[in-house]
Amino acid sequence: MARLAVRLTPRGGRDRIDGWGRDAAGRAYLKARVAAPPVDGEANAALEALIAKSLKVSRAAVRIVSGETARVKQMEIDGVDAAELARVFGAAPKG
Repeated sequence: MARLAVRLTPRGGRDRIDGWGRDAAGRAYLKARVAAPPVDGEANAALEALIAKSLKVSRAAVRIVSGETARVKQMEIDGVDAAELARVFGAAPKG
């Protein structure tokens, strides 16, 4: 199981991953945007589907474990490890 911090932009035009960023404390997060609005969990569901599709895992393997209403969310993904995350999304920036 892998953990991943993701900064989500809802109503972002189309569903896509925009690479890596850093917060004010220097922690790395993956930037993602989805077309869905932040209403009734639609944007979160779209994010989970986007991550699952990108990693080629089932939708059930991806879940938000914290930050459901926050911009930066913590996710857990079953069946992948940090090496697989780096292969698909690129290496997180070191800092």
